[in-house]
Amino acid sequence: MPPEGAAAHYRALESLYAAAPINRFFESRLELVAPGESRIHFAVDERHFHAAGAAHGTSYFKMLDDAAFYACNSLVTDRFLLTTQFSLLLTRPLGVGPVVAEGRWISGQRRVFVAEARLVTATGEEVARGTGTFMRSRIALASLPGYAGR
Repeated sequence: MPPEGAAAHYRALESLYAAAPINRFFESRLELVAPGESRIHFAVDERHFHAAGAAHGTSYFKMLDDAAFYACNSLVTDRFLLTTQFSLLLTRPLGVGPVVAEGRWISGQRRVFVAEARLVTATGEEVARGTGTFMRSRIALASLPGYAGR
């Protein structure tokens, strides 16, 4: 039996995430666990490194932004959200291996949403965190390739 309600929306967002062309560069998997909460499992490798041998800041941004974004979009069933601002705090260098980006909605339910995210290594060490704002777009989720298996 196919999922219904919130579960159907979560599975459709997970499909949308998997279908995004940018994710061909990042081995990752979105998991929506509850309203306003997301986890994205990433595999960091040398392709993501800067010249000094650790993950480049673009990788941190990608992981944190996605986790915060999907935490918010889990609460919106009709429209795609857009990132309007994101602040990063990078606290440790990130090397090769698995990392989880955990996103959590903080506030907002109409037009603008606020969420935070953190990156956690396989050993449980937090290496970065970020906070972002996201707003409703005019783009219908149902119109996007990947959403609901389209």
